[in-house]
Amino acid sequence: MPKVITISDEAYEKLKRIKGNRSFSETILSLLKERKRITKVEVIKWIEKQEKFAKRKENISERIDEILYGAK
Repeated sequence: MPKVITISDEAYEKLKRIKGNRSFSETILSLLKERKRITKVEVIKWIEKQEKFAKRKENISERIDEILYGAK
């Protein structure tokens, strides 16, 4: 069932420009799906950063042990 929403003139003009032959609903749904994909990419990048941080932390810990307790 269709719903009526109110958007600003600026939002309307931007949607109108990017929608091409699609309906406004199809365009909005497409943008929402795209946002989910971006979110997944952001999560993957965050995980990669955490893994790199953990590796650096491990390396630093090993180096501190070497300094404090001598070479392994």
